[in-house]
Amino acid sequence: MASSSRAFLFASLFLFSTLCYSPLICTAKGSRVSLELYYETLCPYSAEFIVNYLAKIFDNGLISIVDLNLIPYGNARVRSNGTITCQHGEYECVLNTVEACAIDAWPDLDVHFGFINCVESLVIERKYLEWESCFATTGLDPKPVLECYENGYGHELDLKYAAKTDALEPPHKYVPWVVVDGEPLYEDYENFEAYICKSYKGNNRPEVCDGVVLKMPKEKKSRNGVCHKNNVGLPDTMRIEMVI
Repeated sequence: MASSSRAFLFASLFLFSTLCYSPLICTAKGSRVSLELYYETLCPYSAEFIVNYLAKIFDNGLISIVDLNLIPYGNARVRSNGTITCQHGEYECVLNTVEACAIDAWPDLDVHFGFINCVESLVIERKYLEWESCFATTGLDPKPVLECYENGYGHELDLKYAAKTDALEPPHKYVPWVVVDGEPLYEDYENFEAYICKSYKGNNRPEVCDGVVLKMPKEKKSRNGVCHKNNVGLPDTMRIEMVI
């Protein structure tokens, strides 16, 4: 019995060491950097960050060292009766729920991020009323997302994200609120890649880090646009007729 146990142990160790020749598997063993994005769907700065900055990590290899979590709630508020109001109006609440349902329906990051990236691209183009076209664009079945939205489960997801957002320490002041390994980047969020590379302690460092680390600022600067919690309504550049 003892000899068979030792044989099993040695076999397991050999298998582990063999698997760790794969960069992807080794990276997945706990050395990934946590990246959280707290956002709201109709904040133009959130949309711009997702489409023009965050999407790049899927192409430049940085996603291999990142655990990315999207939290679509932002500066919304839960009323005492459990209903939710959103900073940029009712349609933002619709899209917050839709994107929450997408994350739940398609847990694979590549899948739900592709859909969300499509929707936020339409926000930038001021065509977000056409968000349902993203099902066809991404080749995804609309049924699980639409059912989630219509049967009330989407609202439960909204409340979950509300609790997660409200539990932030320090509390968020605006969106996009980007957090790397538990530390908010404040208004230096566009430099998030440099912070990820600085935080990464594992092997198989992506080549992109050789360049972005040099961009690390000596001090934080208030330079990027944000949607503050106390502001209400769409910026003038985002105003279009809303049809619910």
